[in-house]
Amino acid sequence: MEGTIGLAFLLTAVAGVSTGIGSFVALLSDQGGRKFLALSLGFSAGVMIYISMAEILVQGQRTLTEALGRRAGGWTAALAFFGGIAAIALIDKLIPAAENPHERPRTLGPEPGAAAISPGARAQLLRMGVLTAAAVTVHNFPEGMATFVVALRSPSLALPVVAAIALHNIPEGIAVSVPVYRATGSRRRAFILSFLSGLAEPAGALIGYLLLRPYLSEAVYGGLFAAVAGVMVFISLDQLLPTAERYGEHHLAIYGLVAGMAVMAASLLLFL
Repeated sequence: MEGTIGLAFLLTAVAGVSTGIGSFVALLSDQGGRKFLALSLGFSAGVMIYISMAEILVQGQRTLTEALGRRAGGWTAALAFFGGIAAIALIDKLIPAAENPHERPRTLGPEPGAAAISPGARAQLLRMGVLTAAAVTVHNFPEGMATFVVALRSPSLALPVVAAIALHNIPEGIAVSVPVYRATGSRRRAFILSFLSGLAEPAGALIGYLLLRPYLSEAVYGGLFAAVAGVMVFISLDQLLPTAERYGEHHLAIYGLVAGMAVMAASLLLFL
């Protein structure tokens, strides 16, 4: 079932603004949520990997095969899948490691006593927070486009993707808000900056749709689905699982991964 543009945009926005949830958690909680966050991120990775390989890539290949033939469709799907991986990997590579929230460990909550930090340290922390927000913004553009494409084509298929992306965005909200709060002592400023960085996802969806709208066809949809599957798999393996291990422990991340796959498999089978 195809969805409306409004619904697809709404689902993408829900995924994007979850950075605000991460900021809220970081600013108001202590370190007690680490294990739950690790388990949740592992679960999110399991959902994304399973639905990408079992549904999104398969649907993309099926659409391409119908449009281009079996051999050409199969090759195009494979190229689009690895092209999606290459594109999101390149974006990560272009973001300096010092500002990339996926390249360095994070604390779950802010340390008290921001006023005790020296002026020089506060300036450095504020710069770190602003640069991290910029990095998250750049990274969220292709995620927004990917979520929007899936939601536009199949809203029911998009729901687990939206949930997984939303969980993935929570640590990004933490990564932006913690240094800003420590630098300024202002929860309001930290939350606003984190929230705004998440708006890149619906912005990416809108820009992507406007650019691709004249060219949308069955073959283009098939290629986009295969590329989205690649993006989702890369995000899971490169970001969600490593982040889950940093916040918790290896086995919790893997248990969450398996549970996410099992729940996704069961939910798909229930609707056959």
